[in-house]
Amino acid sequence: MYLALYRKYRPKTFEDVISQPHITTTLKNEIRQNRTAHAYLFTGPRGTGKTTCSKILAMAVNCERPIDGDPCLSCESCKGIENGSILDVVEIDAASNNGVDSIRQLRDEASYTPGQCRFRVYIIDETHMLSSGAFNALLKIMEEPPPHVKFILATTEAHKVPATILSRCQRFDFRRIRPEDIQQRLLEIAGREDFTLAPDAAELIARLADGGMRDAFSLLDQCAAFCDTITLDTVVQAAGVVGRDYLYELTDCIRREDGAGAVLRIGELYGMSKDMQGLVEEMIHHFRNLMLALTLKEPQKLVSVLPHERERLMESAKQFPLSAVLEILGELQECLDKMGRSYDKRMTLELTFVKLCTPAMWTTPEGLLARLDRLEAVLYSGRLPALAETPVPVSPAPPEPTLEVPEVAPGLQVAEPQEFSQTEPAKAVPEPPPKPVQNQPQPLPEWADILADLAGRDMPLCGILKGSRAFTAGEVIYIDSPLSLMGAMLRQEGNAAKVIAAVENKTGKRYKLRVKSAAPPAATQESAFGKLLEKARANGIEVREEE
Repeated sequence: MYLALYRKYRPKTFEDVISQPHITTTLKNEIRQNRTAHAYLFTGPRGTGKTTCSKILAMAVNCERPIDGDPCLSCESCKGIENGSILDVVEIDAASNNGVDSIRQLRDEASYTPGQCRFRVYIIDETHMLSSGAFNALLKIMEEPPPHVKFILATTEAHKVPATILSRCQRFDFRRIRPEDIQQRLLEIAGREDFTLAPDAAELIARLADGGMRDAFSLLDQCAAFCDTITLDTVVQAAGVVGRDYLYELTDCIRREDGAGAVLRIGELYGMSKDMQGLVEEMIHHFRNLMLALTLKEPQKLVSVLPHERERLMESAKQFPLSAVLEILGELQECLDKMGRSYDKRMTLELTFVKLCTPAMWTTPEGLLARLDRLEAVLYSGRLPALAETPVPVSPAPPEPTLEVPEVAPGLQVAEPQEFSQTEPAKAVPEPPPKPVQNQPQPLPEWADILADLAGRDMPLCGILKGSRAFTAGEVIYIDSPLSLMGAMLRQEGNAAKVIAAVENKTGKRYKLRVKSAAPPAATQESAFGKLLEKARANGIEVREEE
């Protein structure tokens, strides 16, 4: 029967455990001095040896002939515990046995003396998954345990374990295994198996494992099934780390402030069934690499990318100041948090990238610092942006005479004002009679009835149009609203089509819809339609306003 590599080469003694000398040395000394505690807590990331050390400790405390704190692996106790034939060592998965009844059963069994070993050992894996009632039941027996009982608790989230439990355990924190140690262990195992492993391939596997030996073994097993000679390309194909150009494409969109391009690329990835939350995690990892490239002198020690990708990564990092990278990382992390509460993860990601592509919206201290860095870079480079060709309107000086031109509706033609020579004295020019304006906007008298009709059929749409006024000019109907988001709301879910249909139902004519929303404050600028109404009253046109 074939065994996975992580099971086949699981350490059987403390001496074989890698990168945890602060733990193995302490446990060996306790066994050698016969000073073992009644309860232990092993915590740390996955694949760092928590369960392995638990089983080694269970064998060591019951070993008949321990060798310098390690189990001998040859006595009846060691053999029985290793093959699972001895029932005095019980391994419990708290993820599936997290109820109070399971712990009560454990407490009842613990009162009996062991049958074959010196100690009855309970290994509770994923301890943080126990319920509050189960923790209370476990606490009772851990306060005053029988002398023949020992507990070994293993968890990846020690902060979820009650403090009352923690205070009764010896706590050991497992560290992530260094990539160099993982690489050396993989090369050693490859020498015992019927496949070859290139050193650069072992290095990439070690970095992709992220400090977990079990993950490294699983990836090595996958690569060995792919081919007998494991090279760097083999790991790339087996691990699926190819085709990551979209990360750099989205990064370039942020650099170019191309929000539309970023949204389109996200849409393409969504159409390819790309997980949006996974995409955010990849972007966070990518910008972390950019941060390391900008911060460290030798970032290749911590950056887990392919050798041929490192140059591209360094070139991409030069396009951003460190403050901008920190701001982007913060926004991406916030986006990841929001996705857990959002019903539309794609929209959440699109909003984030639109904000990232618009530095003017960065309001955090990191964002403001990034904007200042960009401004300094432009000033130092001497490449100032070109001024807009459209002149900015300014108020004329008070002494100079001005020529008032009445405002008209959009799309209407207005005669250009006549220019006067500065060398000749200004002559009195008789004011010509006003020319009739074609298609001048007129209030829509049926608008109140249209709103009443919409209230009976679509109350949310009627709420959007509350307080608005309607004007017609030719084949166009204008809606003047105090709501600043009127245009965006009408574009959602076919609201504009509903309004056009309601108007056609009342007037018998089909119009094109235009929206005029949220005019500036009255203290600085009047509404265009307000000015239009004033001009109409001045010309003797009867105007009626309805609330």
